[in-house]
Amino acid sequence: MSDINSPSGAGGKTAIVTGGGSGIGLAIAEKFVSNNIRTIVIGRSQEKLDQTKEKLGELCTVVSFDLNNLGGIPQLVNQLYEEHGNIDILVNNAGINMKKEFTEVTDEDFQRILLTNVTSIFSLSREVVKRMIEKGAGSIINISSMASQYGIPKVIAYTASKSAIEGMTRAMAVELSPKGIRVNCIAPGFIATEMSAKALNSDPERKGKALGRTPMGYLGQPADIGDAAVFLASDAAKYITGVVLPVDGGNSVGF
Repeated sequence: MSDINSPSGAGGKTAIVTGGGSGIGLAIAEKFVSNNIRTIVIGRSQEKLDQTKEKLGELCTVVSFDLNNLGGIPQLVNQLYEEHGNIDILVNNAGINMKKEFTEVTDEDFQRILLTNVTSIFSLSREVVKRMIEKGAGSIINISSMASQYGIPKVIAYTASKSAIEGMTRAMAVELSPKGIRVNCIAPGFIATEMSAKALNSDPERKGKALGRTPMGYLGQPADIGDAAVFLASDAAKYITGVVLPVDGGNSVGF
């Protein structure tokens, strides 16, 4: 991979990372900042945002906003462009999970997951893309999941949402790449985060199964996803679009 700080890298650019106050989002923001990318972190928890700002320093700007407020997204994007001049990279990372028996998932449960994990991503991307088209350049990175690669029980809404994200990635790439906007997706495997800890530590059988089918035999780190995002955002990936990249220690091909 080329030096990200060189003219062929992504250094000096501006990125938005949603859900960047913890876990994978924070790791992506951290990697961006360390590679000289000005990073706008959007999240709901002011406490987490304040901690993120303190940790990442002057290249990081934090914005408290609930992306479920679809009506406020156009104004949010306009404000960000006014304050920062341009957005080169958008990472759609914000998402929620819910572990529930299929028959116990209510319509409201299902719609809530789709609103956060699909609809808000569409709305934010649409508004940012309008500006990227004007410049004729941009990189969008969506975050998927192993749940879209194969069947996992008790996460029907989450699985539906992440499968939608992968389909949207391909459709966006085909429509937007001729306009200079690359669209790719990262499908993390089992990564050691607070969210995965809740799902795995309370279910030893599930954790054993996850590790058992991961050829590398251990959980990934959030920084592994951050490194992949930096690569996809850089000119080192300038001929890559429409890809769903598993970063999973081989989990998606494991037996």
